[in-house]
Amino acid sequence: MPFSLFNTVVSWMLKKRIHQIELFIKYPHEVQNEVLKKLVNQSKDTFIGKQYDFKSINSYKDFSDRVPARTYEEFFDYIDRTIKGEQNIFCSENIKWFAQSSGTTNSKSKFIPVSNSALEDCHFKAGKDMLCLYINNNENSNIFSGKSLRLGGSRKIYENNNNYFGDLSAILIDNLPVWAEIISTPNNSISLMDKWDEKIEAIIEGTLNEDVRSLAGVPSWMLTLLNKLLERTGKKYIDEIWNNLEVYFHGGVSFNPYRNEFENIISNEGFKFYEIYNASEGFFAIQDSNDRNDLLLMLDYGIFYEFISIDDGNKKEKVIDLSQVELGINYAMLITTNSGLWRYKIGDTVKFTSLNPYRIIVSGRTKHYINTFGEEVIIDNVENALEKVIEVHQCKIVDYTVAPKFMKSGKKGKHEWIIEFSKEPKNFKKFIEDLDFEIQKINTDYKAKRFKNLTLDIPKLYLGRKNLFYDWLKKKNKLGGQNKVPRLSNDRTFFEELLEIN
Repeated sequence: MPFSLFNTVVSWMLKKRIHQIELFIKYPHEVQNEVLKKLVNQSKDTFIGKQYDFKSINSYKDFSDRVPARTYEEFFDYIDRTIKGEQNIFCSENIKWFAQSSGTTNSKSKFIPVSNSALEDCHFKAGKDMLCLYINNNENSNIFSGKSLRLGGSRKIYENNNNYFGDLSAILIDNLPVWAEIISTPNNSISLMDKWDEKIEAIIEGTLNEDVRSLAGVPSWMLTLLNKLLERTGKKYIDEIWNNLEVYFHGGVSFNPYRNEFENIISNEGFKFYEIYNASEGFFAIQDSNDRNDLLLMLDYGIFYEFISIDDGNKKEKVIDLSQVELGINYAMLITTNSGLWRYKIGDTVKFTSLNPYRIIVSGRTKHYINTFGEEVIIDNVENALEKVIEVHQCKIVDYTVAPKFMKSGKKGKHEWIIEFSKEPKNFKKFIEDLDFEIQKINTDYKAKRFKNLTLDIPKLYLGRKNLFYDWLKKKNKLGGQNKVPRLSNDRTFFEELLEIN
């Protein structure tokens, strides 16, 4: 089939989904209640279903009163039993796939169960919806007349005790529908290469002569690839290499620090950036408009959502469902999924920007914050402040991390930054002063601690050498895929390791 005809057929098929999306937008609570009812009913005869008597759960209140909210560590015993060969523990389906993720703050691997239902009704369904929403907003799109360059993880699938482990991207590639394989590049053998440096070179060789029309991957690693492509070809803009390039689907980290870098290497003013919110545990939200940066919460993927306000300080943890959320509040997200995760604390924080339909922004991580001195600085504060200061000082950032400097020998505490610039500000002192001021404007707790330097001194800036963060990730064997530099931490472990090799 010619690619032009393929583009027409696939676009038509995907756009049929719009009516179902409109349905959950119109009836969000009914759809979510049906999701919960189905998940509970399907799992009533599992070990966990019998443990909490799922057969007698008739309402959300029954569910929330009876089933405890858990972190990965608290849920791991159930997962471990399945890894060792037991089934029907937390999911009625046989679990044979485990998405192996080291996360950002923990060197130990996590093993996230992935059921067939999660593959079909969540991850693959979301991939189609991502394209569906994009082409619905861009009637003249021809992305299916060419290829999509995917930049995923590099942990290949391995088998142990009839179970299969690897990056989520490797699991998805291993189960990819035929239509998705046709429009994807590079090929599977390159996509799953282990050594990141060799993989980048192979991707360049394998895609230079392709008609790439869309990009998908984590911004930091995608930017590394695109810059190497420009170096190889001597071109100034990526769309000089791929003339029909029209959209970049990104997720995994905040795009704010990277936006200018991408805009500088793409000359097409009509080029689109579309954000997605996915993880090994599930696919949650998709940007559904060219003109908005918030994301539509997808409610019919077999995931039931709950939320905990983290703006309540030390108040007792209160979990609410979707019907009770409010605008502008930081919520930690809990998910119950068709892979058998029950009231699972995923570790992300979100804010609702709209309640009709339900749209969110990802504001940070529950473990990615600094509250050493009562300042309660979250990643959202830092990213927003940094975006403004970068624009004012006309500089470009590759990566950064922030850690506390603890009070010692009568000296006040402070925050210390390591920033690797690709274009340095002209005045480093003014840069850090402005950054400090912007965070104070956003965060009143931080401002109170900084008032007249009573508790916190002005932050200190360390300049990161070229490739500092890349080398650190390489040393940790965390190059590529979903691996990310920790932005904020309550201790100095990462910070000291970076200083040591700076």
